[in-house]
Amino acid sequence: MTDEPAIIKLDQYLKLMGLVQTGGEAKLLIQAGEVKVNGVVETRRGRKLVSGDRLMTLGQTFTVQLNNAS
Repeated sequence: MTDEPAIIKLDQYLKLMGLVQTGGEAKLLIQAGEVKVNGVVETRRGRKLVSGDRLMTLGQTFTVQLNNAS
């Protein structure tokens, strides 16, 4: 068991939430400037998200909720 916070990469989160079907779609959406993290446009698909981050895209807002359990 570790005390490190749970993280997920931005492109993986977009797929997990069903906003895109593939990593390629995620890359295009992110590079087009269509994704904001905590109110700031994010263009790095490898951006690490932690619980509490707010993601805005395609007219929707999501609050990241991750589980620390392994």
